[in-house]
Amino acid sequence: MNGGLRRDFAGSVNICLNKYADFNGRAPRSEYWWWVLFVFLAALAAGIVAGVLDGLFGGRMFDRLVRLALFLAFVVPNLAVAVRRLHDLNKSGWWLLLGFIPAIGGLILLIFACLPGTPGANRFGADPLAADTNPAV
Repeated sequence: MNGGLRRDFAGSVNICLNKYADFNGRAPRSEYWWWVLFVFLAALAAGIVAGVLDGLFGGRMFDRLVRLALFLAFVVPNLAVAVRRLHDLNKSGWWLLLGFIPAIGGLILLIFACLPGTPGANRFGADPLAADTNPAV
């Protein structure tokens, strides 16, 4: 889009893992949504494994441990890519605080996540989809 490059699943996940706690720069829609899919699939797979283990050993101990481990593993990169996604829209990461407003805040953030980024450079950096700014993708 924007005449630039698109990010694929593996490239987007790799970028998000490499920028684990990097709240600077911009993340295009494709990077953000591929990351969301990765986290969903990881949670699904971990939930299945935890369910099997809970079934074998009884109780819900594994389910709780898996949920805690996933939260701890993904909370920082989720926040980082969400902030970089807002930066792509030329908005401050503080807009994430809208998520604390019941119902409407999450809807606004969802709409932001679906909007295309600002073309060209903005106050948060160069266009991540421009061919000359991201040769590795």
